[in-house]
Amino acid sequence: MRLGVTEIILIIILALVLFGGGKLAGVGKSLGKSIKDFKKEMKDTDSDDEKEDDKE
Repeated sequence: MRLGVTEIILIIILALVLFGGGKLAGVGKSLGKSIKDFKKEMKDTDSDDEKEDDKE
């Protein structure tokens, strides 16, 4: 199931109405930080796995 341009615009408008511009910006910032932290942890986990493989 793919979302078209119309559906995406409708979702954005609904989000703005429900949360308002200021709150929506805060939610976006929090989401971006969460994604950044998740990627960092995944990278650290991969590095740890490589170190364990080198020890064996």
